[in-house]
Amino acid sequence: MVERLYSSPKAIGRIRSGPLRAFVDSYAEGLLHQGYTESTLRPKVRLLGALSQWMHVRQIPITTLDEGLVARFLAHVVTKRHIADGDRAALRQLLQHLHQRGVIPPSSPEGHQSNAVPAIEQEYFRYLAQERGLSPLAIRQQISLVRRFLSASFGACAIDLATLSPEHVRQFTMALAQRLKRRSTQTALSTLRGFLRFLYIRGDTSTNLAGSVLKIACWRLASLPKFISAEKVESILSCVDRSTPMGLRDYAILLLLARLGLRAGEVATLELRDINWAAGEFTVRGKSARQDRLPILHDVGEALVRYLRHGRPRCACRRVFLRTQAPIEGFRDCGSVTRIVHGYVLRAGLNPSRKGAHLLRHSLATRMLREGSSLAEIGEVLRHQNVSTTEVYAKVDLLALRSLAQPWPGDNA
Repeated sequence: MVERLYSSPKAIGRIRSGPLRAFVDSYAEGLLHQGYTESTLRPKVRLLGALSQWMHVRQIPITTLDEGLVARFLAHVVTKRHIADGDRAALRQLLQHLHQRGVIPPSSPEGHQSNAVPAIEQEYFRYLAQERGLSPLAIRQQISLVRRFLSASFGACAIDLATLSPEHVRQFTMALAQRLKRRSTQTALSTLRGFLRFLYIRGDTSTNLAGSVLKIACWRLASLPKFISAEKVESILSCVDRSTPMGLRDYAILLLLARLGLRAGEVATLELRDINWAAGEFTVRGKSARQDRLPILHDVGEALVRYLRHGRPRCACRRVFLRTQAPIEGFRDCGSVTRIVHGYVLRAGLNPSRKGAHLLRHSLATRMLREGSSLAEIGEVLRHQNVSTTEVYAKVDLLALRSLAQPWPGDNA
């Protein structure tokens, strides 16, 4: 594989030296299967060769390679040249490759880290997965907030959970409230309360700091759902260039959101095994590990078929929707779907207050309501577990509300 990337015997000799020489070809071939081009592979393989030489000079055995040694190597590299954006990612991919082949153990919680963040994250991850039964996407979002909280509380210092105080919590919550919108802040603070309760139950903190988390005034039904008209939804769909693989993918994603009201995370995690073509339906893996079966509408089915046949890259990943750039894999989280919608909303020349995937979900519900569907029918389509969740759409049924309006006192009109 190295000979395919380089023609210089000297360059090949440098790369095929050191303790990593036996894994150069398998590493490069693995990246090639993930969709990386040969031009992109060359600097990654060259970096592997440099790391191998660095380890050889210092007589570092391959079995001891971990993130700490990678950090030391990059500190050495930075004294000689600028570190490229992809260097750290390339070395993370190398560690993952060596772990998959059984050469090195998985990342240790203690290992090179001077603080306890990885250990805490792993324990909380297991708790959320096993005790709470949350989906991987939901867990990743909660772990991300936990990481930000600990980073804000301790910075670069060693983490001592016993020293966490209400002041740490107050400063973090105030920063969140200033940066996020009200509903997002409420969700983030709920996550923080859960983590603080977890620490107290484990005995990491002497008091339950969850009570120190401020509450955000966010009354139920206090706001209107953000939506756009059916004509504007169609204008968003018409902006998609379906002559490209990316356009075929994005059009199918937008139809799932606009026609069936799926959530961004449900689209991101949709797998090939979830589609039952014979029955004309597919399985949606929603909140709280809930699974629902929805019909494949005609235009949605056509868009999925075109994407699967002509747009989806060949890949071992079983997700329906894949990245179009290497590494070819499923979306990391629901944010990727939200960014796709955001881009096409702007391309259509629209500027609603909300531009994410939920805009299309709300727009579908509003259109159904104005076409005569009941709240119960809307709740069934959107798969609401509680009817009170659907009640918010009653506020946009202007015709029904107008019939209930009482005349203003003293108005003879």
